[in-house]
Amino acid sequence: SFDMILGAYLIGNMTALIVKGSKTERFRDKMTDLIKYMNRNRLGRDIRDQINGHLRLQYESSYTEAAVLQDIPISIRAKISQTLYKSYIENVSLFQGCSSEFINQIVVRVHEEFFLPGEVIMEQGNVADQLYFVCHGMLEEVGTGEDGSEETVSLLQPNSLFGEISILCNIPQPYTVRVCELCRLLRLDKQSFSNILEIYFHDGRKILNNLLEGKESNLRVKQLASDITFHIGKQEAELALRVNSAAYHGDLYELKSLIRAGADPNKTDYDGRSPLNLAASRGYEDITRFLIQEGVDINLSDNFGNTPLLEAIKNGHDRVASLLVKEGVSLNIDDAGNFLCVAVAKGDSDFLKRVLSNGIDPNSKDYDHRTPLHVAASEGLYVMAKLLLEAGASVFSKDRWGNTPLDEGRMCGSKNMIKLLEDAKSAQLSEFPDSQEIIDKMHPRKCTVFPFHPWDPKEHRRHGIVLWIPHTIEELIKTAAEQLNFPCGSCILSEDAGKILDMDMIGDGQKLYLISEKH
Repeated sequence: SFDMILGAYLIGNMTALIVKGSKTERFRDKMTDLIKYMNRNRLGRDIRDQINGHLRLQYESSYTEAAVLQDIPISIRAKISQTLYKSYIENVSLFQGCSSEFINQIVVRVHEEFFLPGEVIMEQGNVADQLYFVCHGMLEEVGTGEDGSEETVSLLQPNSLFGEISILCNIPQPYTVRVCELCRLLRLDKQSFSNILEIYFHDGRKILNNLLEGKESNLRVKQLASDITFHIGKQEAELALRVNSAAYHGDLYELKSLIRAGADPNKTDYDGRSPLNLAASRGYEDITRFLIQEGVDINLSDNFGNTPLLEAIKNGHDRVASLLVKEGVSLNIDDAGNFLCVAVAKGDSDFLKRVLSNGIDPNSKDYDHRTPLHVAASEGLYVMAKLLLEAGASVFSKDRWGNTPLDEGRMCGSKNMIKLLEDAKSAQLSEFPDSQEIIDKMHPRKCTVFPFHPWDPKEHRRHGIVLWIPHTIEELIKTAAEQLNFPCGSCILSEDAGKILDMDMIGDGQKLYLISEKH
């Protein structure tokens, strides 16, 4: 009857609707397409069997696919992943000592997969873009020699992983990985792993150290120790640059994030500069305060001898300098004499004020025993000389050639400078009456006196005598005449035949000539 025909028609269509789009139909359609592809490309029986077996395995284990949970909220899915997979991830030796937050990030991003015996998951020499964790089953790592022979390097069992060396060290996969028995694996793609390491870089350093420490018991890692060590050094250098970049650009938020995630705030860059060096040089008071609170080395100097305090002073950041001084930092400069002499020669009085106010010794000497006051006097830098004298610079200091700052001032010819230094000499003598005598004892000068005129021909010349320079010209003439047996000697000349009337004109080691006034 018509009713029976209509009922049969409806039931048939409903059955078709139910079957269409089902998992079975999708599997059948996929197999049909694959068979066409394999026939078209004339693939061999071995690879055909592997493809058929793998697809059937995926079909039969499809309850593990994410599609099953796609309608469940992410937070619940994360809890399910932690329940199912966390024990496999946290027991991997590579992740020993890593934070629970890092482990959780790995757990929620892995995907479960099954593989049949004989399947090759990774080929030796290929670039790996997946990291695999073994949950059940067994795999083997196989090394292929130049002659094509294969050798089993190691067996991979539950709680082990593979693909990590290629991904972490950016090198080709060192061995082929092949399935020995039905395996259940957890897969994590390289991009997701890299993203996690970028945030938890402290755990990344721990992972690389774990990889390196395990080299003695792991032949494949031992052979790659140099690559791993190089990669660790590279990552450390890159991280130090990121921290220093944040300090240099005044990005306190980024700096806090990096340090609290495990970055070392004392790590220096290629020039030996720490984050505190850079923050002080840029005048970032907030970053300087934060780094001090983090317990950084406040006296750490870079490869050029610059400390944070010196950087702040050089760049005129007085508030930062005061903050460092309050923390007990003192201004210690390698070769302070040369540093100050150069600063004075540049004529930067503001910088000199800041340096002197932070306790640097104004009487520091350079390689020629010259003090900053010597330089100021010789260059006629009145303001610089005044600042140095106010800070306690001595006018009695003598350089390698026995010259005092007053000697330099006289040679310079600046009347204002000479008056300033003579007034300072009088003031220092009145304050310390024995200062000149003490300095002369500490730094005695000597001269060589010859009993002939400097312009006399060679045949008239005689040996001279070396004497300590006394306080008066009369004493020098008397002592030289007695020692040289030259009683008529009554006048001292310089090498250019100039008559010397003042002892301050005689330098240490100078050649002098004793003659008669009638000569």
